[in-house]
Amino acid sequence: MRKTYPSDISREQFGQAKDLLEPARKKTRPRTVDLYDVFCAILYLLKSGCQWRMLPSGFCSRWLFDSF
Repeated sequence: MRKTYPSDISREQFGQAKDLLEPARKKTRPRTVDLYDVFCAILYLLKSGCQWRMLPSGFCSRWLFDSF
């Protein structure tokens, strides 16, 4: 379980965004990371203005975000 950040949203709020994100997914191999964690990392970047390389270690590794 990762640390929570002020930019995180609840899983219920994410449910609305997930309904929009899932159909846009290409048919590829199954995900190995929870889409919620990826979405929260993007929100963290937008709120803090930091660079991808400066994401806290609690989020997934940076190479993962290069594929999104």
